[in-house]
Amino acid sequence: MILIANWKAYVEDTKKAAVLLKLAKRLARASEATMVIAPPAPFLSLLAHKERALAFAAQDVSLTTGGATTGESTAQAYVSAGATYAIIGHSERRAMGDSMADVAQKLSHALAHELRPVLCIGEKERDSDGRYLAHIREQLDSALRHLSQKERKQIILAYEPIWAIGKNADAAIRPADLSEMVLYIRKVLSELLPGRSGLTVPVLYGGSVEPENIRLLSEGTGVDGFLVGHASTDPVMWTKLVKALA
Repeated sequence: MILIANWKAYVEDTKKAAVLLKLAKRLARASEATMVIAPPAPFLSLLAHKERALAFAAQDVSLTTGGATTGESTAQAYVSAGATYAIIGHSERRAMGDSMADVAQKLSHALAHELRPVLCIGEKERDSDGRYLAHIREQLDSALRHLSQKERKQIILAYEPIWAIGKNADAAIRPADLSEMVLYIRKVLSELLPGRSGLTVPVLYGGSVEPENIRLLSEGTGVDGFLVGHASTDPVMWTKLVKALA
């Protein structure tokens, strides 16, 4: 089981970052899950170089590989800061303008510097005709088609339906629907990867994950973990969530 705590921009001072890091370390020791922390970029080096028991992720990587690009953070810079994972194509980055071509390029940059990408995919809304499935297929195909078979096997997928993000557990996806989506994602992966390799790609879920629903969403749905946003920055909720999963 993989748990990724995406702190987004909720953490804005080193004191809170230190408290959350200490908590994550304690919870990781008591859990069998692989715990990955994705802090804001300015805190990454400080935290990652202090704590070796946890894994760390970049929340995004630049489209560039360096040079005269003020304000950008390259994949190489994140590796130097201590990251071993990188979240790519998060719905919030796509909403800010990242195209499918941008996501594919960022995947290549991450892989070239040995960052394991967490590729986020998801539909804005669900329709009764199932057109949203074609969108999921397009996102996967456009992101992976230019990668080698070896590179495709290194991807972690995070399914995050945009319509379920930022709400409470009642508005999250139902376990039956999540199970069907995981099966569909694996079907598409089987077309993009040789043999049974598509079955080995971890598929995570993100979108209104709370202590009240994480156990239901983990049992029998086929997910291999969760990408958690705001809840991972609330010490009480994060503790309950990890314990509920355990």
